[in-house]
Amino acid sequence: MRRGITATALVAALAFAATACGSGSESDGTSKSSGELSGTVTWWDTSTAGSEDKVFKKIAEGFTKKHPKVHVNYVNVPFGDAQNKFKNAAQAGSDAPDVIRSEVAWTPEFADLGYLAPLDGTAALKNPDDFLKQAAASTKYKDKTYAVPQVIDSMGIFYNKKIFKDAGVEVPTTVDELKTVSKKIKDKTGKTGMYLRGDDAYWFLSFLYGEGGDMVDASTKSVTIDNPEGVKAMKVVKDLVDSGAAKTDATDGWENMQASFKDGKVAMMINGPWAVADTFAGKEFKDKANLGIAPVPAGSAAQGAPQGGHNLAVYAGSKNLEASYAFVDYMTSTQTQAEVTKELSLLPTRTSAYARQDVVDNEIVGFFKPVVETAVERPWIPETGSLFAPLVTEYTKVLTGQATPEKAVKTTGDSYRKLLKGWK
Repeated sequence: MRRGITATALVAALAFAATACGSGSESDGTSKSSGELSGTVTWWDTSTAGSEDKVFKKIAEGFTKKHPKVHVNYVNVPFGDAQNKFKNAAQAGSDAPDVIRSEVAWTPEFADLGYLAPLDGTAALKNPDDFLKQAAASTKYKDKTYAVPQVIDSMGIFYNKKIFKDAGVEVPTTVDELKTVSKKIKDKTGKTGMYLRGDDAYWFLSFLYGEGGDMVDASTKSVTIDNPEGVKAMKVVKDLVDSGAAKTDATDGWENMQASFKDGKVAMMINGPWAVADTFAGKEFKDKANLGIAPVPAGSAAQGAPQGGHNLAVYAGSKNLEASYAFVDYMTSTQTQAEVTKELSLLPTRTSAYARQDVVDNEIVGFFKPVVETAVERPWIPETGSLFAPLVTEYTKVLTGQATPEKAVKTTGDSYRKLLKGWK
C-alpha cells in the first residue's frame, strides 16, 4: 500500500474544506468578490544555488507586477534534498510549498502518491499543444496532467578549447577516442583528460545507453540493468578511471567536477545546459568562446544521452490553488521561457519560444536542441526517481574498486525487483 491518501480523495476533501492542510499560504486564493488573486504562493525552486537561483528568484518575483496582491515566497531547496523533503512535508500535511520545481522523474511519483493537483482545465495549463511532445510526456499520469514543463535538457561533453589546442587533439566522438585524446592531453599538458562524476548515477546513463542498455523496460515490465549491456557499461567507466583517462570521486561530485573544469585542471566533463552559467564563472571561461560542447562520445552500440528537465507542479493541499495555477502559467509562458534562455541558456519547453530571437541566437540552445530531440526518455513510472539510489551505490563502488561490474549490476537488479513488484 502506498503512503498518503489518493489524489481523488484529497481533492474532494479540499473541495469540502474538511482536511485542507496547506503550505502556510496567507489566503484561500481568489477573492470571491473581485476575482483578484491575493495571498502568498510559496515556490520551492531546485535550481543551482549561486547562479541559476538568482535568475529564477528575480523572474518569480516579477509575478507580483502582474498580481500586486500576491506575494511570492521564493525558497531555494538543494536538488539532492528536494524529493524526500517534499514527500515528507506533503505526507505530514504541513509545510509543503504551493508549487515545486519537480525533476521530470519525480512528477509521476508525486502524482501517484496523491500529492499533486491535476492541472487539466486550470489556468496553469494554457496552450498545452505548444509544449514539446517529449517535454510533456513526463507530466502525465493515468491520463491526467500533473505538472507543466519548465525546461528540458540532455547531456553533452564540455571541453576546454585552449587545452585541446595545446595538446593538438580533436573532440572525441567515441569512448575509444576519448581514451586516446585523454592520453595525449596528459602527455602534452600534464592535465587529466576528463572528470567523470562518480557520486551520481545520472552521469552513468550515457555510457549505459552507449552500450545498448537501460535500467528497465517499462513496456515489458522487465529489469534490464543486469543484462550484459549493463555489465559492459560498468566496465567502460571503470576502464576510463583505471586507465587514467578520467578522474572521479565518491562524494561532492558536482563541486569537485565544476571546480576542476573551471580551473583548467581537467580538459573535459560531461554535463548539461544547467551547468553553463556556473561554468562561465570560472577563470578558464572568462572568454566564453573557450567553452566547447559536443555530443557525449558513443559507446560500442550507440550514442545516447538521457532526457532530463524540470516541471512545475502544484501541491494538492495548497490553500492558494488559483494563485498557484496562475504562477505556474507565468513561469512557463513563452515570454518567461525566452527570458530564462537569455539569462541561463536553458532550453524552453514551448515550441513558440524557439521563435523568439533570444532563443534563436543562443548557441547553447542551438547545440542542445538536436540532442534533446534524440535523447533517451526514462520510463515515466512512479518508481523512476527511486531507481537511482541503488544504482549510484554500486556505480560508485565500481569506480572506486569496491565491487566488480558483474556484482554491481546484479545487486542493482535485485534491488530493482524488490522495488518493482512483479517485474521480471
